[in-house]
This record gives sequence, structure tokens and C-alpha cells, in this order.
Amino acid sequence: QVQLVESGGGLVQPGGSLRLSCAASGSFTIDSMGWYRQAPGKQRELVAAVTSGGSTNYADSVKGRFTISRDNAEKTVYLHMNSLKPEDTAVYYCNVNGRSPGVIGVEYYWGQGTQVTVSS
Repeated sequence: QVQLVESGGGLVQPGGSLRLSCAASGSFTIDSMGWYRQAPGKQRELVAAVTSGGSTNYADSVKGRFTISRDNAEKTVYLHMNSLKPEDTAVYYCNVNGRSPGVIGVEYYWGQGTQVTVSS
């Protein structure tokens, strides 16, 4: 059984930093990991993603400020957020695409979400 546990959210002032973590457990092979966010009145959007090979992509709004990284041995993905702005306020969700033994095709897993609030 695959489970994702997120941590690291909280309240920070503009210009501050946070690091989000998402730890995956279970016997499965990861194709990619990513972070999405959803703000009030907005649709969920991709923030950053990283493949098992290390390639990354970012939303234009966070380029130069956020960095996604992974620890393959621990099946953990991180999102380092710097120079935070009020518009970064949202619930951040971890997403993992992978494959499990005995399951045909790609599986999609979501974390429970962690609140990030940027306010003075």
C-alpha cells in the first residue's frame, strides 16, 4: 500500500522561506514526483515536478524562487520555497506517479495537503 505524508507548511512573512517534504512509503517504483497547489477560488496548478532521472520543470510564477529536489533512496521529494509572496498562499499537495507490484499501468497518488500562508 502506497501512502504519502506531507509536512513543512505554516505561516511565514513575505520574503521568508519554507521547505515542504513529502515522504512516500510502500513497495513501488516512482516515475515522477511533483507539487501542486490550490488557492481559494483557483484551480489546482502544477508548481514543480521532478522525474526519477532528475529532470525538472516549474511553473513560471515560481521559477527562480522555488527548487524541487528528491531523495530516491528515501522516496522523498522536497520543495524549497524562497522569497515567498502572498500570492503563494495555498494548500500544497504532493503528487507521485509510479507503479506497484501486481498493478497494471501507472498509478497516481496524492498527499493530504499542507497549508502555506504568506502574510505579514
